[in-house]
Amino acid sequence: MSIPRLLDHIVIAGPDLAETVEWFRELTGITAAPGGSHPSGTANALVALTVNGQPRPHYLELIGPDPKREGEELPKTFSINRLKKPTLITYAVHPEGIDQVVERARAAGFDPGDVQDLSRRAPDGTELAWRLTQAQAPRNYAVPFLIDWGTTDHPGLGGLPSLELVSFERIEVDPARQQEQLDALGLGDGVAEIREGRGSRFVLTVATEDGREIEI
Repeated sequence: MSIPRLLDHIVIAGPDLAETVEWFRELTGITAAPGGSHPSGTANALVALTVNGQPRPHYLELIGPDPKREGEELPKTFSINRLKKPTLITYAVHPEGIDQVVERARAAGFDPGDVQDLSRRAPDGTELAWRLTQAQAPRNYAVPFLIDWGTTDHPGLGGLPSLELVSFERIEVDPARQQEQLDALGLGDGVAEIREGRGSRFVLTVATEDGREIEI
């Protein structure tokens, strides 16, 4: 079991944010803190992930439709419009030189997408801004997207409720294709380890303060 060296955050998406937060509370005993809303019509709630009890720039993002969005249509971000229940969808890594990583990956035959400027409004009205890659559809969620927070304080270090991160990995029936795309990023142990197994899914293991280990 391992933790990606460059892990930034892990994304759990659901068709209803409040229900996803409640599902997570029932599973772990932790209530995610409100994160804010995005221009895309989504909103999130956050949980910090510690390692060996120490704060790290890692967090869990629970994301769903913004209840204050205009219209009833569900957003397509992270395939929210197709989900029936909370689902661990993908993850982000924060490499040095995000633009150079994109160039290197493209030269190796894999396009992680253009680097775009994004933002969200925190509950206190503060705007948080960052840059990340957005691959063209159909997107391969098994491969992480890249993120650069620039001068924005990292959310995982902001006094959120927290859980201990034990491990995070990817299971694949046939790992070769995913491994080829990960190798194109050139980030080594900065990305989640892939191992062969039944089904294709992420496996996240966290631990509560009372020592219980929970697999998500």
